Amino acid sequence: MSANVKSLSASADLQTVTRFAPSPTGYLHLGHAYSALLSRQRGDRFILRIEDIDPTRCKPEFEAAIYEDLAWLGLTWEEPVLRQSDHLARYEAQLMEMHAQGLVYRCFKTRKDIEAALHAPHTAEAIYTGAPLPVDEERHLMEQGLPFAWRLSMAAALDIVGPHKGERHGDVVLGRKETPTSYHLSCVMDDAAQGITHVIRGEDLREIADLHDLLFRLLGHTPPVIEHHALMTDETGKRFAKRDQSVTLRALRAQGLTQADIRLRTGL
Repeated sequence: MSANVKSLSASADLQTVTRFAPSPTGYLHLGHAYSALLSRQRGDRFILRIEDIDPTRCKPEFEAAIYEDLAWLGLTWEEPVLRQSDHLARYEAQLMEMHAQGLVYRCFKTRKDIEAALHAPHTAEAIYTGAPLPVDEERHLMEQGLPFAWRLSMAAALDIVGPHKGERHGDVVLGRKETPTSYHLSCVMDDAAQGITHVIRGEDLREIADLHDLLFRLLGHTPPVIEHHALMTDETGKRFAKRDQSVTLRALRAQGLTQADIRLRTGL
């Protein structure tokens, strides 16, 4: 398969810092191997990050398997490994700062409420635009203990960063009452904190690249170069997924495949 990734154009005095940031919600598969190997190949420094903010889906056994599988592939990474579940207080502090700036607000609407209002089931989350509630109404809902989401005020964000393609995502969720962050917020914060210069990830994440670019700028950071590679697929053209147990790295290893075999399959 072709990588579909441009050559990194760092100057001689600029180190490229890449990362592989899986969520431990299942075992790594061939597609993950390709992304990890490509990121390692393209970076002067390579960072592994564990994105485990979802306590219901992330499991210790999957995290342990990530380290095992990557080591089997011959990869090494910088220590210590950042585990996002250890940094919830830092994400929450950022949300509170954004709230004080009027950049996020509490939204008590359920997914069904939003879909009904927009007459757009399954797509409402990406295009919802709302506004903060009056103080008394918000206090009343909070006293009832109702769940809520922290939503980005896209209008307020654009007042700071100016016109931006990321606005098409609307008031996205950046955290929730029970989990004070989201993939978008923690990913951007950690890429900035870890000095990531180049994000190399699958084509399936291209859709959110402009949103992340907006968040980098909103939080006062220079966005990294974000590039997307073609997805590895099976013989039918279907992309690999964690539910495809036959192509997990541990299954392939059990079948007798070697590190060299995986590199041959990925072209790396």
